[in-house]
Amino acid sequence: MRPLRHSARAEVSVLWTDLGLVTLCLIWGVNFSVIKVVLTEIEPLAFNAFRFPIASTTLFLLLRFRGPIPFPRRKDWARIAVLGVLGHLVYQLAFIYGLDATFAGNASLVLATTPIWTLVLSTAIGQEQHTTVVWLGVLAALFGVVMVVTGGGPEMGARGSVPWGDLLVLGSAITWSVYSVGARDLTQKYGALAVTSWTLWVATPGLLAAGVPSLARMDPGSVSTLAWAGVAYAAILGIGIAYLLWNHGLQRIGSARTAVFSNLVPVVALITAAIWLGERPSALQLTGAVVITGGVWLTRSARLREALAGERDPGSPRD
Repeated sequence: MRPLRHSARAEVSVLWTDLGLVTLCLIWGVNFSVIKVVLTEIEPLAFNAFRFPIASTTLFLLLRFRGPIPFPRRKDWARIAVLGVLGHLVYQLAFIYGLDATFAGNASLVLATTPIWTLVLSTAIGQEQHTTVVWLGVLAALFGVVMVVTGGGPEMGARGSVPWGDLLVLGSAITWSVYSVGARDLTQKYGALAVTSWTLWVATPGLLAAGVPSLARMDPGSVSTLAWAGVAYAAILGIGIAYLLWNHGLQRIGSARTAVFSNLVPVVALITAAIWLGERPSALQLTGAVVITGGVWLTRSARLREALAGERDPGSPRD
């Protein structure tokens, strides 16, 4: 009977992990609309200046809850500093200005191609090799991005910044992919949550400094309660709790299976933006959404099949 009880416990553990990852997708999907609403009242740089100190503190508390705060070896300090600037400072500037200039749904779809760019970069430097099916998924996703970026109607260009908004978000996706590939061996050595926290702590002073002029122009009393709640949501849930759920998934079921769940994020984002913000993508953009989702799903499902051959039991803990 013991093996049966152990098997039942393992199944329950995986079920809770799956529910946690679904919750993560809901948090991230809704986050696009939350940020769009906040940016109507708070300038982008001021928003980041509020959000990232809160997020950094949240990650510090999460790490402290798990035990003594870990620190990297001295030889890795320089690379962590560079990754922090690239993966959080540069990424956030491109993302927040891009999202401010485009639809929340568009941003979610373009950002969903991040694994595609990570795959391309990993292959280019010899970290990975993949089958033809994977590359077909890559091409499909890229074609879908072109459809989303070029398919906006006149109402999207009202501020004269679209498709630049989509292109900035695309730049943020590529930037995050460079960060992910550059940090891969560090995450294997120290753990994803620790590396994310260190690089975020490196970038936070820069994001805070960049937001000082915007903060000086801001009247906090004119900001609504909803906007302040959005800042807290984006910082605590969108970064702190989301990273905890993501890293728990990596530990319990592996990176390949965890990555599959993020296909739900643009779906949640599109539905939320349509209901809350009244966003109505064009027919070409909706077609592009389907193509992107299909391409990312094809790529990830093929990579999942490649990874499963060498993976351990999904209920076993991972480093």
